[in-house]
Amino acid sequence: MTSVVQCADPYHLVGTGQYGYIAGAGGEFRFMPPRKRVAKNGTALKMIGAQVAILRKKKNLTQKALGHEVSLDGETVASIEQGRRPLMPDAAERMDLVLETGGLLAAAVAFLPAVDQIPVWAEAFIDLEREAVSMSSYENQVIPGLLQTAEYARAVFTNEIPALSQRKIDERVETRLERQAILYREDPPGLSYVIAEAALLDQLGGRDVYRAALRHLRSCADLHGISIQIMPLGRRTHAGLSGPFVLIETPDLQQLAYAETQRGSQLISDRNEVSILSRKYAMLRTQAFNPEETKGLLDRLLGER
Repeated sequence: MTSVVQCADPYHLVGTGQYGYIAGAGGEFRFMPPRKRVAKNGTALKMIGAQVAILRKKKNLTQKALGHEVSLDGETVASIEQGRRPLMPDAAERMDLVLETGGLLAAAVAFLPAVDQIPVWAEAFIDLEREAVSMSSYENQVIPGLLQTAEYARAVFTNEIPALSQRKIDERVETRLERQAILYREDPPGLSYVIAEAALLDQLGGRDVYRAALRHLRSCADLHGISIQIMPLGRRTHAGLSGPFVLIETPDLQQLAYAETQRGSQLISDRNEVSILSRKYAMLRTQAFNPEETKGLLDRLLGER
């Protein structure tokens, strides 16, 4: 609804925040109600997705057929077209060739904001995790998801605000446990973790859940291909004060990063941003206990030394 205000200054324009007044003839000011603000990156992903859909249809290809041509499944193509998953640079280049766009999609992806907004449940990250060659993770609040027990994961999700329904908690625990299958593959990815000692002191879920979680973490420290390091309390220098993140190397050697926030998650593809996080992780590893010292700390926390 638009309201009208009379004013003596006929061609004046004012505005504060989302609200604005637009001058009209005869000194009228028309009050324009605030428009719903849309996340910039979310809009960018939807725009690229819409372009993919238009170009695909011009070539008379189904989502499944396009996916086959660019080494993606049809569901992934659908998610890209709906703006729910980002179009990765390598996939954009393959689509440009198949759809004969002259490089349109690769250019669009290249000029996305450096940090691309992804839905809270981060479907794209889970896909990348499943196929990753290696991952390096810094966590400062909880034991990393791939190293959690079912009971510990349940305690984490039970602490969500607003509270989750029991059904949603069950679904998230199940998804988390399914993701852990990569730890036991015949060819597991190289996994490196730096975990703040503070994350090992909170007894989420109670003492029994806590001790089982520590015992599981200690067993994971002996798994092939996993390096776990604890960042001790009381340090005078610390490279991870800005929060947790994950570095990901894909099968085609693309370097990406992923970070979760209070209200969402971010997949980062900009090389400069990934480089900064890589340097932070390298510094964190020098500041943390080495893997053998970490095993000793876990043994002491479990009372086994």
